[in-house]
Amino acid sequence: MSRLGLAFRAFLRVLRDPAFAEQVAHPAQGEALPAPPKQPSRSDALTLLSVLQQEARLVDFLKESLSSYDDAQIGATVRDVHRDCGAVLERLFALRPVDSRAEGGEAEVPAGFDASRIRLSGNVTGSPPFRGKLRHAGWEATRCQIPEWSGSEDAARLARPACWVVAPAEVEV
Repeated sequence: MSRLGLAFRAFLRVLRDPAFAEQVAHPAQGEALPAPPKQPSRSDALTLLSVLQQEARLVDFLKESLSSYDDAQIGATVRDVHRDCGAVLERLFALRPVDSRAEGGEAEVPAGFDASRIRLSGNVTGSPPFRGKLRHAGWEATRCQIPEWSGSEDAARLARPACWVVAPAEVEV
């Protein structure tokens, strides 16, 4: 990883870890700065994509040309991919609506609302409270359990690492 990348990771750690920030700001006499956290061997995004491929064949479905299939064939496949992807998302993230009210119903957004949980759209003028219609209930993860990658550290250091493989080629013998 480049020096800039390491510096950025250290900066992010300072923002998230008050004890680390204090060590960096006021190191003890003669004490070396703490080491940055160990780099992950594989991107969590690739791990998630790999699980969606392995358990729901999402990549196969999205990369397949649908032009030679009729609507009934596509519909049958979509049902399977939809069901299996939903099961993966439920197991790993346990997604729940941010807002429990019915979409399309009236909604009031109070003063001091959390902008990470509610996004205002349309003609937003003035100050809260705002009244409008709930267009989308949003989603929040109630857990995040991305499986750990079990590949080798050597693979993670290669130029095109094996850790970038989303799904291995399959050869039936």
